[in-house]
Amino acid sequence: MRKVREAGLVPIGKTNMDEFAMGSTTERSAYGPTHNPWDLDRIPGGSGGGSAAAVASYEAPLALGSDTGGSIRQPAHVTGTVGVKPTYGGVSRYGAIALASSLDQIGPVSRTVLDSALLHDVIAGHDPRDSTSLRDSWPSFAEAVRRADVAGLRIGVVKELDGGEGFQPGVLARFHEALEILQGAGAEIVEVSLPSVEHAVAAYYLILPAEASSNLAKFDSVRFGLRVTPEGGGTVEQVMAATREQGFGPEVKRRIILGTYALSAGYYDAYYGSAQKVRTLVQRDFDAAFASVDVIASPTAPTTAYRLGEKLDDPLAMYRGDVATIPANLAGIPGISVPAGLADEDGLPVGVQFLAPAREDVRLYTVGAALEELLEQKWGHPLLAQAPDLTRSVLSATEEGAV
Repeated sequence: MRKVREAGLVPIGKTNMDEFAMGSTTERSAYGPTHNPWDLDRIPGGSGGGSAAAVASYEAPLALGSDTGGSIRQPAHVTGTVGVKPTYGGVSRYGAIALASSLDQIGPVSRTVLDSALLHDVIAGHDPRDSTSLRDSWPSFAEAVRRADVAGLRIGVVKELDGGEGFQPGVLARFHEALEILQGAGAEIVEVSLPSVEHAVAAYYLILPAEASSNLAKFDSVRFGLRVTPEGGGTVEQVMAATREQGFGPEVKRRIILGTYALSAGYYDAYYGSAQKVRTLVQRDFDAAFASVDVIASPTAPTTAYRLGEKLDDPLAMYRGDVATIPANLAGIPGISVPAGLADEDGLPVGVQFLAPAREDVRLYTVGAALEELLEQKWGHPLLAQAPDLTRSVLSATEEGAV
């Protein structure tokens, strides 16, 4: 935020999100759910759905989000906005409450690829206060947008993410149309394989809870956050237990319990250790793929936005929605979601995800800007021009939630 203010940008507020960034729908918030501007009965994605919804509804031109397993890119996918997850360490995480320290990354949300690039130019760079911050000097991402050209660019399509169970036909249709348009502009489309991707979600939902259980241990009523004292007083342990019981929501408790179990002495190697081995395999798969292609493409998520409350009682179904975004976080590589049109079934936004090797974020802006320009030439307008008029809709947030 210091860099943002120094650049002359004016922060206007904080946006809603799932509690401690644990969620994919922005329904698990102390302030109630956020609504998707395209359909107020549907999710805006998560965990950073508030940022994407604010940008999509023209409440702000730019927003920041955190991406641990897709929390910038997936909301962008379902709201028709642009969302970027930079290379791990490319943007300082200093000041952010950590969810999973080896996965978290701060990035921009915007209505255009150029706007994301301009904000990325501002926030990128080394920060000595963040021990994971890279010392690299970064090229201008905005310049990459302005000279975007995909002629000769090799784009790898992940065969494991190009259809199959759970993928909505309308999402796949827009994805393949985007590839055809890029091919027509001179890009070469080739198939690549990431065999370990099928295990990525399972590995992620062991690594993330394990790191979260450690990171959230500091919320113990002693130094950080809420303090709840049992009626009649209590010992330090009783105050701590009462505070965490009342202060954490159901999804946070679920993940803390899972993470603590995965790190326990008798199960460490079987669960957390095995998950880290899968992570290494995912990284190697990307290394092999990038040896033959410049960027990798997939649908950002398998489906368009579903209805609020539809999957709250089925966390596994919600977790599987991150199948395309999680691998980038496990590998520490950058990714971008760019609007690709509306699904035929429901008329809701669809995003295309591009991934690049670590430290090659500039490639994302090259291909993302090229696709954006080609699609807008085809449509005659930006995708958000087709969004509903919300001027007659009234939603407000209170301490009890949205009303």
